[in-house]
This record gives sequence, structure tokens and C-alpha cells, in this order.
Amino acid sequence: MTITNTPHAQILQLIESQRAYFRSGATRSYAFRRAQLKRFEQALRKWEQPLAEALWQDLHKSYEEAYMTELSIVMGEIKNHLKHLKGWMRPKGVCSPLKMFPSTSRTMTEPLGCGLIIAPWNYPVQLLLNPLVGAISAGCTAILKPSPYVPHTSKVLEELIRDTFDEQYVALVQGNREVNSQLLAERFDRIFFTGSPELGERVMMAAAKHLTPVVLELGGKSPCIVDRDADLQVAARRIAWGKSLNAGQTCIAPDYLLVHEEVREALLSELEKAFRNLLGEDPRESRHFVRIVNERAFDRLTSYLEEGTVRFGGAMNRDERYLSPTILEQVSPTASVMQEEIFGPILPVVSFREFEEAVRFVTDREKPLALYFFGKEHRRAILEQTSSGGACINDTILHIANERIPFGGVGRSGMGHYHGYDSYLAFSHRRSVVETTTRFDLPLRYMPYSLFRWIKGLL
Repeated sequence: MTITNTPHAQILQLIESQRAYFRSGATRSYAFRRAQLKRFEQALRKWEQPLAEALWQDLHKSYEEAYMTELSIVMGEIKNHLKHLKGWMRPKGVCSPLKMFPSTSRTMTEPLGCGLIIAPWNYPVQLLLNPLVGAISAGCTAILKPSPYVPHTSKVLEELIRDTFDEQYVALVQGNREVNSQLLAERFDRIFFTGSPELGERVMMAAAKHLTPVVLELGGKSPCIVDRDADLQVAARRIAWGKSLNAGQTCIAPDYLLVHEEVREALLSELEKAFRNLLGEDPRESRHFVRIVNERAFDRLTSYLEEGTVRFGGAMNRDERYLSPTILEQVSPTASVMQEEIFGPILPVVSFREFEEAVRFVTDREKPLALYFFGKEHRRAILEQTSSGGACINDTILHIANERIPFGGVGRSGMGHYHGYDSYLAFSHRRSVVETTTRFDLPLRYMPYSLFRWIKGLL
């Protein structure tokens, strides 16, 4: 199945109709936003099975994993917005200093306008629809662009959006990077992009021409540090799970393993057991193990295996785009597998002797989207001495599952946040308002500043 590019003329017409619809004020009221969120919630339930089947066709993603990592996250986001939207929309009073008497101050939020949401292929439902919740909640219109690399899922998403929303409000367009370029050449009020740092650069350059604000959810090499006082059995199970999800094709997957040399052998032995317990002796036979998205990605991943020694795994089948979970040892820090985001089920292993050595290894590199630490003594120090978009202590992945805390990158791993209130703010402008009574007018601020000495004391 292949995806056909949406014609450029149709894209231009959609953008113009959405601008007109937004200017009409139809999207601004609380009643409208709530009704659309409820409509969205009902649509997810209606289209749950077709979406799950499409994810299986494109990625060999089981229903259970599809629901846990895609559908349930969007559903949780909608429920959170329905619960809190009225409070988020309410203007908030702010204390005014004495120098401003008799003025009062407040902040209010207003929708930015027409948003563009571009999503990748690895979590094609979650990463397209979760930002949409924020756009609806904030009172914006939105144009959605899914990935052509998962054509069955992108087609079902198109049908869901068409069935649920008027295109002058929310519309979905299809196509390759040519369509991305056409979209980015137009002016939007917010661009929300999830993808690689390299593509993020192009998005930011395009947005700069119109001074369009962006949210960039990118990636990077997320380290997983296991200290000598970690619970190795629990650590191994949680690391293996985090690396097995979506066959490691997760922007916050543990990218490489930094393990204290005293527990290296014991941890790797537990990791091997954990992979077998999760996926069986032959992960190829497990319906819970996802396939690599395409042959190009498969070839890139298998080339990494030549840069070290395969301790565990390494089984592959190009026709099925299958690559088993693989532990890779004797890897040089300068090798490609240690420089590029892996985005697959390969876990390179590097040892350290002292905690400070592990910290230097992380901080000498770009700030990652996620950081994972297993241990007791240094669990606070690792947060104080490193920087990352998010972090888990004695776990992996789970910080993305809480819709009440922000998710986002830092440095080259991204900018801006979303989930919950941060999704609402991502598509809103926080407007400062000062209101002053006209019942009296103090002369202090006016020229010729005859009482300046007294005024100076207030400033």
C-alpha cells in the first residue's frame, strides 16, 4: 500500500479555510472545545479496532502494545483535558506592586490560531493525536500530517479525522517529504514537529521565515546507567522491556547501557534472561515483538552489528524486517552505534569504574531526551549533575505515561513541552492584562515628576 500526496492546491485551500474559520471565533468558547474533545473521545473508541489492525499491518504491533503505548495515552490525555479545561481557561489574577496602584493585573490565555502537527512513523497514532488534544483544548484549528512509512495506519487516521471533524476545523493531509516542504513553506501560528534532530533543524529554519513558534520533540542517545548497588534483576527486566517496546524504535528507548564494571557480567546475564522471559527463545515467533519499519532502517541497524561483538541476539531476516534484541559488547565510543541514535533493538554496553566517569560520559555528549538510572546511592546526584528532557530512576519509559507531567526535550533533543496543561499552553498565548480604574487618576507618574523623590522610593 502506498500513500498519495495531497495536491498542493488542496493544501492551500485547507489552510485558507481554517484561517477563516478561526477568525470567525467558532473555536473559542468552552462549550465548543469541550464538545469537540468529547467527540474526539468517542471517535477513538469507534476507531480503536481499525487503528490496532493497521498498526499490526505496518509494524507487527500487537493489540496490547498498540493500546498501551498509543491509544490509552491519547485517551488519558483527552480525559485530563476534559477534567481541567474550564480551570485552565479561567483568567488568573496576579498581584500588582504598590507602584502600579490603582491598577490590577491578570493573565489570560488565547488560542494561537492555525496549527500544523507533523508526526513520525514509530508511534503514528499517539504522536499525531496527542498534540491534537492540546490544539482542540486551546481553541485552535489544526492540519495534521502523518508519516507515509506506515501507510495503513495513516489511511485509517485520515478516515478517523474526516469522520469526526469538519475539515475547516481539523484536516489531515498525506504525502512524503515534498508535502512536508509545501506545508512548511506556508505560515502557521504554531508548528508541532516530532522527528529526528536533523529534520528538526529544517523545520526550525522554515518556521524562522515566518517567525512561527515551534515545539520540537526530537531524540538523541538516551543513556541507561546501572550502578553497582542496583537491584540487577529488576533493572534487567525493566531495561529489556524498555528496549523491546516497538523493537527499540522509540525516541526515549534506552539507547546504550553504562554499567559499573563490578556488576557488568551479572547484569548482562540477567538481561539475557529478561529478554527470553519477555519474548521467548525466538522473538520472531512472538506476536508482541515489532518489526523494523522498512528495509532502509533494517540495513542501517544491521550495519551496527559489525562495530562490536554480539553477546546476545543478532538474529535477522531482511524479508520480514526482523532483528532480534541484541546486546553488543566491545564497542568503541567513537563508533557510529555510539554516535547516532540507534532507534532499534540493539543495546551497546560500556563499562565505568567510578560514578563521576559515567557522569562525564553523558555530559560530554548532546543532552538526551531521556536518562535512566538504576541504583541507590547516586540517584539524586545523577539528576543534579546531568541534563535531559526527562528521567526515570530505577525504571525506563514510564515518564511519558503520566499526562500530568510535561514531556519534552532540551538542547538538541528538542524544545517545548506537552502533555496535560503543557499541551494546552503549547497552542495558547498567555496574555498579560493590566486594568486601571478611571474613577481617579493619581498625578505621580506624569511629567514634570514633581514628587520624584517619593516616587523613586516606590520603584
